[in-house]
Amino acid sequence: METKMGQVPMPTNSATAANARDAHEVRQSSCCVVGGGPGGVLLALLLARRGIDVTLLEAHQDFDREFRGDTIHPSVLEYLDQLGLSDALHQLRHAKIYGPTIQTADGPFQPFDFRLLKTRFPYIMVMPQTRFLEFLTRGASQYPNFHLVMGANVHRLIEEDGRVCGVQYMSKDSVLHEVRAPLTVGADGRFSRVRQLAGLQAVKTSPPMDVLWFRLPRLASDMEESTGLLGRFANGYVLAIIAREDCWQLGLVFRKGLYHELRDAGIEALRRTVVDLEPRFGPHVEHLKDWQELSLLSVESSRCPRWYREGLLLIGDAAHVMSPVGGVGINYAIQDAVAAANILKQSLLAGSVTTEHLAEVQRTREFPTLVIQQIQSFMQERVLLNVLNSDKLIRIPAWVRMLLRVPAISKIPAWLLAFGVNRPRVEDLSQTADVHLVN
Repeated sequence: METKMGQVPMPTNSATAANARDAHEVRQSSCCVVGGGPGGVLLALLLARRGIDVTLLEAHQDFDREFRGDTIHPSVLEYLDQLGLSDALHQLRHAKIYGPTIQTADGPFQPFDFRLLKTRFPYIMVMPQTRFLEFLTRGASQYPNFHLVMGANVHRLIEEDGRVCGVQYMSKDSVLHEVRAPLTVGADGRFSRVRQLAGLQAVKTSPPMDVLWFRLPRLASDMEESTGLLGRFANGYVLAIIAREDCWQLGLVFRKGLYHELRDAGIEALRRTVVDLEPRFGPHVEHLKDWQELSLLSVESSRCPRWYREGLLLIGDAAHVMSPVGGVGINYAIQDAVAAANILKQSLLAGSVTTEHLAEVQRTREFPTLVIQQIQSFMQERVLLNVLNSDKLIRIPAWVRMLLRVPAISKIPAWLLAFGVNRPRVEDLSQTADVHLVN
């Protein structure tokens, strides 16, 4: 029996819990997806709509997390449009980003505008990831073969003769459960437990910088049209400003190793740093009272040389951790999910997933991932590090400004951020059920 949202009910009394500890309650499924982020949830949705029994395990009790990525790129919006879900998504409260604006020594500079692209969605949608994930799971729960388990902490892979056959997880009631499946997918992020248990190593490159994420309230004096993505480069810092529907989300980028110095200087010194970079936030920073309101993100980039083992596949940050430059991590995790669903659908229906199928997923997605990580690395080393090592406002060379005035050229960075490299398309649209979502 399933709950309304497709969640597997857990034992509630001590006798039942004791029996479950002994019996290890077992669920049979065609695919077990570990990790309820955008990539894992969309993969589960795509598989469920193709008639594949899929169990999605999320370690937390809800999707509410501080400073998860809240951007939904045009390629993701096009996927949802293909699935008939974009109109319902747009009915939810959101903001739109049409392009970044950088404050330079010569004034504001907009390197590109998404509105130059030929797409129904020439913008990045900004929406709390909690709301986005709840939207996707509502859509997936319309399929009876989709099963969502919240509060499921995976602690062991089930292996037989070297093949991964599922996972064992602990519920919030400390009850052991098993999901057995021909395929287990690790979509559980940069600190992937599945990757660790599988012994798949990631090669890391850690750029010498960190980011402090925090929020400031939107005040009545804020202009309604003050939306978008802004960048302030000065005094050895980069301040990224995202205008959300009800607040400003800020990311203060600085050299790695500077965090403790900032912390020791105190919250008032941090307020002054923010105001020096963006003077209009003078009234806003007074609402920043404590360091507990800030989250430190260590900038990291890595990828696994091998994304799979027999019976197991990694996607998204579990397979390749993206730098926050460009905010493309969610975009690429979802593209991994689309490619995996396309490639594995027939073998999952037949119950005969082979390592050749899993290797094809990696071959399809490895090159696009490598390209965007190289671009991110170039931007970090040639642009961001120069800014972080300088106390002056950035200057954009005249020849760069002239080049980016040419629409055909300015479309290139816009296209890379919006759609990535060699994006897959959702296949078998004829199998999409008529799903009605309640907002």
